[in-house]
Amino acid sequence: MKVILLENIKRVGNIGEIIDVKRGFARNFLIANKKALYASKENIHQVDKIKSELSKKDNEKKLEAKSIYEKINKTEYVVKKLSTENNELYGSVKPTEISKLILEKDKIEIRPSMIQPIKDIKSIGKFKVKISLHSEVDAEITIVVQSSETIE
Repeated sequence: MKVILLENIKRVGNIGEIIDVKRGFARNFLIANKKALYASKENIHQVDKIKSELSKKDNEKKLEAKSIYEKINKTEYVVKKLSTENNELYGSVKPTEISKLILEKDKIEIRPSMIQPIKDIKSIGKFKVKISLHSEVDAEITIVVQSSETIE
């Protein structure tokens, strides 16, 4: 299915590009989230007219992402969780929990979908977590998991 992108999307394409993607990806993600339009003649003509406006919006988003990047990049966040004697957690630290931590500490709202742990956080220690703020801006934070108490 051919669609026209309305914003830059990592590993997919740039604003105004006409790309061929699978139907499910187009309908359920790109079009549902207003990131693309069906590639009809009218839509192609309409996107050509508003391409510069879309580029401006994308640049604004990029600047906003860079300011967030400067605030949170290389920051450490501490999480206290219940753990076993051999330093394994009951459960794991999820992206929703990480986004709440950032909101509480720095008053910056980050959607859990933007957070990509490099590996599952299921034990005590330090973990690097990548946050995709924009298609061109990625921040990296450290999550320090500490034991709140040990259950035998």
